[in-house]
Formats: sequence, structure tokens, C-alpha cells
Amino acid sequence: MNDAIDTSRTTPGATSDTGLTVLPQCLSPDQWKHIFNGIELPCLLVQPNGIIIEANEATLKAARKSRHEVIGRGVCQIIHGGRWPHLPCPLEEFLKNCAMKVEETRLPGLHGEYLFSIMPIKGADETIDMILLTARELSSDEIRKVDYMRNSKLAAIGELAAGVAHEINNPITGIINFAQILLDSYKFDSAGIEMIQKIIEEGERIASITRHLISFAREDISVREPVNPAEIIYSSLALVSHQLKRDGIILATHICNDTTLIDADFKKLQQVMLNLISNSRYALNRRHPGASSGKVLEISCNYANNDEGIRVCRIVVKDYGTGLPQSLLEHIFEPFFSTKPPGEGTGLGLSISYGIIKEHGGNMSVNSIMEQFTEMIIDLPVGMRADG
Repeated sequence: MNDAIDTSRTTPGATSDTGLTVLPQCLSPDQWKHIFNGIELPCLLVQPNGIIIEANEATLKAARKSRHEVIGRGVCQIIHGGRWPHLPCPLEEFLKNCAMKVEETRLPGLHGEYLFSIMPIKGADETIDMILLTARELSSDEIRKVDYMRNSKLAAIGELAAGVAHEINNPITGIINFAQILLDSYKFDSAGIEMIQKIIEEGERIASITRHLISFAREDISVREPVNPAEIIYSSLALVSHQLKRDGIILATHICNDTTLIDADFKKLQQVMLNLISNSRYALNRRHPGASSGKVLEISCNYANNDEGIRVCRIVVKDYGTGLPQSLLEHIFEPFFSTKPPGEGTGLGLSISYGIIKEHGGNMSVNSIMEQFTEMIIDLPVGMRADG
């Protein structure tokens, strides 16, 4: 392969076809180990099947694991935090191609956003049995750029979804109206009446979905007023507290007493909170079907400066349930994308919630590690103080 790293050369200072300097093979194993561990970026040597055969100290530090916990493990388990058995890991699938790749991505197992590089290593016999993975942590400016690209992608998906919804909306309205006319104007037996009523019900269900798609992409005209975000959280919890208690979920709240208000539609933000709590409840019940000391849902509300230095109200809903694989994190806000089994979710809850937060001038993001936690982070711009 032309883009693989050739380690067969022994000339000091020689460069590979990729332009990388190749160190001489006359170095002793201890010298190689010293150089490898001296690299400040996380570096991993893996086999094409994804099994880690070597890791430097920077990797162990970033992963917060011992060498024993890393060597011999699958790369997805270490840098992504794991995956669900029925879903292949895109990284491990790509490694089988023994190809080169550079991408900006979130690596939950290394607790950050990185510029991630995949570099195959070609041996003396021209075969590739090792691949070098390196990860450079992104700067705050680079992270903002990545977030902007992600948000732009979601905005484009939203515009497409809204366009499709508008096209579907008119014929569906026609179907519902004609079915209602049939019901009102003609006589049918009970079976015929039931069938027409089903047509109307299913049409209304489709119309409801198209309305949700449009709200995901378009700013809606809503009544906003200065509200205390703590009141939104407490009112939402009041509606579901009996369900959480029945499921044995331990609720921990960390809500500051700041009187700063946000300009918001109370009902819409309550809808977002209820959706996030419902998702957390589902994940906790999947991981802990019965009572457990680890069946915890944490909800916090504080004020902070975001990456741009703007003061925001930050609401975090964190559960210690099943967690999410890295391969899903990039898609969970997309319409119709659901992590639940067929029939248990429409895939619209998070996309609608994302649209509501964007409509309020805020931002919504996710952080998760398999079998550890999932946290949904909401940043909303602040307004005045309740005391004037």
C-alpha cells in the first residue's frame, strides 16, 4: 500500500512514502519503548482485527486505565467505551481495510475530542500486521469548529425533513377530509365505519409526525416569558416522581439558588425535560431491572460561561444506565433515529427536543460511555434576575 508506513528501512533519518521520518531499526527494544512512551499524544499499536498490542503512557493517562486493562483488549472498548453486541464498531470495521484515515471525532474512552489518525505499518515482507493510532486533543477553537459542522449537518437534515413533511402534509390532509366526508355522507355497516375511522386515525398519526418534523426545523411562534429554570425542572419531576419511585430510581438534584431568569416557553422546555427523564428512566431500567444502589438519575442546574464566554444556564440530565456506543452519538438528534427496539420509540423525541433548545437560542449535546453513563447537556442563554 502506498499510504502505509514502511519500517523496513534502516537508514537513519530516512522518510517513508507518507513523509514520516522512520527511525533506524538498530535501536534496542528499551530505546524504542522509551521513545514510544515519551510521545505526549495517546498512541496505540493495534492488529487489523482491532486488538491492542501496545499503548503508551499518554494513552493510559487519557483512558484512566492501567496497562493490564488496555493491552489485549479491543480498541473500541478502550477509546469508545464499548459497543452493543448487535452493532459493529465503524472503527474496527475500517481497520480491517488497513487504510489510512484522519478525522476529528469524540473519543469517550479518552474523555475528549481528538484529531484521530490511523496509520498502517508495513513490515519488511510488505504485509501489514500492525496499525498505529494516534490522537491529538482538539483545541477549544477546533472543538467549536467541529460543533458548528455538526450543527450545520443537523440543520440541513432538519430542512430536508421539513420539506418532505410539507409535501406529505397536503395529501394526508386530503385523505383525512375525504374519509370524514365518506363517514358523514354515506351509510356503512359497522365494519365499514370501523375501517374508515381507522383511516382517519392513521392519517392523524401521520399528520402528527409531519408537524413534529416541521417543528424540528422551523422556529415556532410561541409565548415566551422570563422563567426560573429551576421551576421547569421541579414541575417536570412532580409529574414523573411516582414513576421514578416505582422503578426504584434514586433521584439526586443539584440545583443552584441563583435567581437569574431565562426567556423561554415554559411548556416547551418542560416537554424537553420530560423527554430526557423518560430516556434516562428507560436506560436505567434496562441496566438495572430491579432495585440497585447504582440506579441513579442526577439532574443539575447551574450557571456558567460557555466556550465563547457567554453566560448560560446549564442543565444536565445524567443517568448511570446502559450508556450509548460512540457510533450512535453522532446521530441521536436526527429525526427517526432511535436506540430503542422497533415499536418502542419513534426516534422523534430527541430531535424535537434539540429543535426546541435551538429555537431558544441554546445548545444541546450528549456525552456517554457504554455501561457507565449518559449525560444530556443543555445550555440556555440567560436574561434578567428575578430580584431586578
